Amino acid sequence: MNSVTVRAPATTANLGPGFDSIGMALDMWNELTITRGKFSVSTTGEGADLVPQDTRNLIVTGVEAMFHHINEPLPALQYECTNSIPFARGMGSSSAAIVSGLVAGSAISGADLSKEDLTILAADIEGHPDNVAPAIYGGCTVGVRHGSDKWIVDRVNLPEDLHAVLFVPEMLMNTHESRAVLPDQISRSDAVFNIGRAALLVNALSSGKLQLLKYATDDRLHQPHRTHAFKAMPHLIKAALVGGAHGAFLSGAGPSVLALATGNEMTISHEMSEAARTFGVDGKPMIMAVAHAGASVVSSS
Repeated sequence: MNSVTVRAPATTANLGPGFDSIGMALDMWNELTITRGKFSVSTTGEGADLVPQDTRNLIVTGVEAMFHHINEPLPALQYECTNSIPFARGMGSSSAAIVSGLVAGSAISGADLSKEDLTILAADIEGHPDNVAPAIYGGCTVGVRHGSDKWIVDRVNLPEDLHAVLFVPEMLMNTHESRAVLPDQISRSDAVFNIGRAALLVNALSSGKLQLLKYATDDRLHQPHRTHAFKAMPHLIKAALVGGAHGAFLSGAGPSVLALATGNEMTISHEMSEAARTFGVDGKPMIMAVAHAGASVVSSS
């Protein structure tokens, strides 16, 4: 195979209480073409002026990890990236890069790895499966580490008409810096709070009892601490609920705020935008479906 084109979806992680374990794929895609030839990286679209155009690019990291996994030397490749996912906004742009690199590497090498193997490699690079698993499987996933070198991933059934309504601030959020503000230890009451809500979240989604999401998307592990850097967050969440959202939460490490809806999407979007304007947050609203399929090969030659 001389050339392969793949695409990978945006994702939202945590969904409130499911810190580092629950994620959902969104119907917005980055596309990657790798072609055998002298090494180069070119990027157009979102983050084109921010992502590294050399071996530090996470797409290259994904391809390198694939060839290392199959014990073959990395060939010289040209990387052409077309990005639609907002960069550093909590919508899984890093995971999309890692996953697209792994899927492209799997295809061009002929390894044709399973989704399970791709998830292990991706989660090892990312450090947790909340974004990479839905990027690979599509839909909503729960991922947990088993032992030191294995990951268990299972899909959560979702209503077909579930949509995401987002407000995406212009400000960037560095995931490592955002994680640095989180405490190393939490109280038993906060642990119980999140365990119960994470369980309720999965049950509400899979059973279709979406009225429970108002309570199931609440969190005490990370959102209260991240509010210090993004004080408008709770107001955007409240505005989404006022507009008719079933539940709302910080998307990943932020700063995007995401609401889940099966109707009233325009009203929710308007309420979130008005709250952002009131609190002086520049950005843009987005409405998109859940992506029920994950990363895939688009074409090859």
